[in-house]
Amino acid sequence: MTTRNTRLDPMDLFDVRSELSDDELLVKDTVARFADEQAIPLMREAFENHSFPRELIGQVAELGLLGSSIEGYDCAGMNAVSYGLICQELERADSGLRSFVSVQSSLVMYPIYTFGSEEQKQRWLPAMARGEAIGCFGLTEPHGGSDPGNMKTHAKRDGSDWILNGAKMWITNGTIADAAVVWAQTSEGIKGFIVEKDMPGFSAQEIENKFSLRASITAGLFFDNVRIPEANVLPGVSSLRGPLSCLTQARYGITWGVIGAAQACLDEVLKYTDDRVLFGKPLSHTQAMQIRMADMSRRITTAQLLSLRLGRIKDAGQLSPSQVSLAKWNNCRAAIDIARDARDILGGAGISAEYVPIRHMLNLESVITYEGTETVHQLAVGRELTGINAFG
Repeated sequence: MTTRNTRLDPMDLFDVRSELSDDELLVKDTVARFADEQAIPLMREAFENHSFPRELIGQVAELGLLGSSIEGYDCAGMNAVSYGLICQELERADSGLRSFVSVQSSLVMYPIYTFGSEEQKQRWLPAMARGEAIGCFGLTEPHGGSDPGNMKTHAKRDGSDWILNGAKMWITNGTIADAAVVWAQTSEGIKGFIVEKDMPGFSAQEIENKFSLRASITAGLFFDNVRIPEANVLPGVSSLRGPLSCLTQARYGITWGVIGAAQACLDEVLKYTDDRVLFGKPLSHTQAMQIRMADMSRRITTAQLLSLRLGRIKDAGQLSPSQVSLAKWNNCRAAIDIARDARDILGGAGISAEYVPIRHMLNLESVITYEGTETVHQLAVGRELTGINAFG
């Protein structure tokens, strides 16, 4: 039996890094460097100013982070674990930055790639991969988001076109999007429509006064007799399976992303408790602080192993939405608890944007809610266990 004398990485106690391939390591380290050098220095001010740092879009695109899992169409064709690592390192900077990439990749480019015509793919995917076109995803509606099958937005045929009416709410990228993938009820089932920003009757209005995801653009979308040509209808799906499959992709990325937010909070706590001296010794020397930080590490390590296994299952083509629900539920809960405890450990300093926990804590209030609330994912797992649908 051999023992190890060197200290473990505080952010990776189970050495998940050693489980990554050379390509995955290159992705992780490249995005981590981008986050440290380019993104993190902008995020505090962006959060305080309620603005998305659009100057990062070009750099994100140059790194191949938009539509990274798509093969062809100027996309990088990375595996699922690499996409997860991208989300982790971006959310270590801010959930708003990860949300931008998640929406562009999983909620806009994915449905166009999976359900779109070849003409739609050629028109939109290369431009979106290069960051020249921005997309948003319209599913959630003002009356409630947890029951997408109850959507009120509808489209009716009018000759060779469709007439779209309704509204969507809480839409990331809404006011900067060149195209919105909008889901609507039709007489032929739920269909996806590519609504372009200059189509008459389509408008987007930014949601102000948010205290979460302030470094992200959130909007309402409104459709007043918007005429949509048949060429802008996604031909490959006519059911709720379409938008739900997109959400599965996005939720998968979130399971990784929140790990980055949690790591950022633990890293801040480690530094703060080492420097802060109370009652004659650094806080890090006390049992209470070590127990609390050990619990943070336990939660982060569990989340890392869960997401890595989930990524391997996804890359093997064996992914179940219930597995994603379990990981989203577990990892978001772990991250928000870590952020809240980190905020508390920092005391009065914890409410200052000089330190990252308050920003991550507020962001995670949104992340634990969107793409399915914690309760929705608990019920999804319960349905898998019992075979009984207890929704509603």
